Amino acid sequence: MERRTFLNGALGLGALAGLGALTGCGLVGSAGAADDKTIRLIVTESAPYQEPTKIAQRILEGQGWTVEAKYVTDIVQPNIAVANGEFDANYFQHGAYLQQFIQDNDLDLEAAFYEYGSPGGIYSNRHASLEDLPDGAKIALPVDPSNNGRALALLAKAGLLELAGDKSVIHLSQKDIVDNPRGFEFVEVDQQSLSKTLPDVDAGFLFVRLGAEIGLTPDDALAFEEDADSLPYVCVVAAKPGFAETEKGRALEAAYHSDEVKEWFAGYLGGVLPTPWDRDPAADLKEWSA
Repeated sequence: MERRTFLNGALGLGALAGLGALTGCGLVGSAGAADDKTIRLIVTESAPYQEPTKIAQRILEGQGWTVEAKYVTDIVQPNIAVANGEFDANYFQHGAYLQQFIQDNDLDLEAAFYEYGSPGGIYSNRHASLEDLPDGAKIALPVDPSNNGRALALLAKAGLLELAGDKSVIHLSQKDIVDNPRGFEFVEVDQQSLSKTLPDVDAGFLFVRLGAEIGLTPDDALAFEEDADSLPYVCVVAAKPGFAETEKGRALEAAYHSDEVKEWFAGYLGGVLPTPWDRDPAADLKEWSA
């Protein structure tokens, strides 16, 4: 039986109600009205996003560009702000999340280019292995649909759950559980709050970056996604269609794909985050959506 608890609410997609919601957050501007040599970015406030952006900014400014980067923790407004023309591009999400957001909200955005792969795993402050999880254990999951099934897939791979059918992990949810012999209770949490929730549950799914923020590494995970499982979860720079082919887009991609940025990723948590810069997001869309 599905047991479902919500903490901190689902994604505030009702925020699409209008530009007024953004005005109060100081996000209103106009990328289109900016000087041709100005690039406006909205970026999540976390190391794998913030540090590469700072490196790219230094490179671009050395080439005569002006780069305005706004750092936020919100995971709804950046797509709205780019779609509204307030920023040229955003960098805060993986491709699966972007595609789900576009589909749910009918926005005209696309992945301009890849930046890094974002695997995750199941972590616990209380138990040393999946086998140690007690019957009825509370396990925290990201509430957003594109990430909701990732821990379920790991638990199924370990033989602790049975899932129906052969769905892509992007589309898995608790509705696909056909056997939960240990009676696990799944607590759905806003993804930005997963690390804060970990002390209150038996285990929880964390992205690598969220684990790092509380001192955890992939070696601490009870179960961890393999690279082959992480394709839908490669983080992207997103913009309006055609941006990647503009002078701004090409300059931005070159800066984000610079040797300096690659070196930063190589040194972050021992290089656990891959940089699949030779892949084309557009070519992977079919697989994301399968």
